[in-house]
Amino acid sequence: MARKQLDSSEYSRNNVERYHKQASRKGLRKGILTGILIAIAAALAIGGIAAASWYKSVNDRLQDQTIIDEDLRAVLSEPTAPSDPYYVLLLGTDGRAGEEDFRADTIILTRVDPAKKQITMLSIPRDTHVYYKGSEMKINAAHFYDGPAGMITAVQDLTGVKISHYAEVNFDGLADITDALGGVWVDVDVEMYDDENFHHIVSLEPGYQKLNGEAALFYCRCRKFFDGDYTRMRHQREFIKAIIKQVLDNPDPMTLFNVVDKCASMVTTDLSAADIVRLASEMRGIDVDSNIYTAHAPSFAAMLGDVSYVFVSQWQLDEVVAIIDAGEDPGPYMEELVVDTSSMPAQPVTYEEETYDYTDYTETTDYTDYTDYTDYTDDSGTVDDGTGYDDGSGSTDGGTVDDGGETYTDGGEATDAAA
Repeated sequence: MARKQLDSSEYSRNNVERYHKQASRKGLRKGILTGILIAIAAALAIGGIAAASWYKSVNDRLQDQTIIDEDLRAVLSEPTAPSDPYYVLLLGTDGRAGEEDFRADTIILTRVDPAKKQITMLSIPRDTHVYYKGSEMKINAAHFYDGPAGMITAVQDLTGVKISHYAEVNFDGLADITDALGGVWVDVDVEMYDDENFHHIVSLEPGYQKLNGEAALFYCRCRKFFDGDYTRMRHQREFIKAIIKQVLDNPDPMTLFNVVDKCASMVTTDLSAADIVRLASEMRGIDVDSNIYTAHAPSFAAMLGDVSYVFVSQWQLDEVVAIIDAGEDPGPYMEELVVDTSSMPAQPVTYEEETYDYTDYTETTDYTDYTDYTDYTDDSGTVDDGTGYDDGSGSTDGGTVDDGGETYTDGGEATDAAA
């Protein structure tokens, strides 16, 4: 596949005119959707004024203007037609309340095709080696430098696709969303144990079980596996599939409104409440097992100097993206894939099993404590960075979450296998 060349000037902070043109084209359609949503809410709730107030409250929380600003909207691309497939960048961050500088810990590029009721998720390792604005860095550092707009630009440059929407949730929010849904049913595929980075829920046994917020965090953030981050990324995609299935399997519109209302304080997105309800309506009836495809960027871990990176095989990533863009399942391609490791940077790359303590995000003078502790294992392809960034809150970027200490039970039986 010939990669699409993206003009970096298209993403400048001054380029907001395109956003305003897009907004005017969407205005009528969103106005109709908003009216319908408020009318339904009014019929189900206490009246038009209360419904309008509810709608405004939800939108204000969803579209936090400190994050969903004109810089972000300027880098988003409107689909050619409302019925066309489009891409959404889903980000999980390790930010905590009161913090302004934090990293993108989970990066998932998602293709949504409402007409075919089809979703495809492509995980991009957070340590992926990129050149962003001429500087060499890990892809998640783009979030530190330029926020969501930087992440969108970096992912577009890497994949060659244009992104239409953005959604971000921190991992505390993931736990809250899970609890707001009354727990999420997940088929845990392997035995999981990590008492170094987690405190209260430190294990899960294989099997189909309902996870509460604490258990969901453990499932989605644990990386104590033979392949490190790759199993973790797969678990994150599986968890999103489980959430989609659980939400869309419930036909009660009031339940959907309640979910949107509860999630509005936990998720930040350019999508409005009307957009979300419309998308849920369009995707209702999706066959989660057959029409949600998943993959990860073809890649491998290696040391570049004294820094651990994940290197993407660009030509193989281009092929995966071409399959996704065509609306096909990338699974068969990924099953047969042998990652091409021949394309390496010119700088020396080492493969020793060592632990490095380095500070490489020092271009901004007021931020010098971004350290990354990485255990690299070459022959297994494992990047296990489960003991890194410590913000003093009991959390690490490998997944340590001080979960509050309660053991979750479903129907009286422990389902998280916590001690």
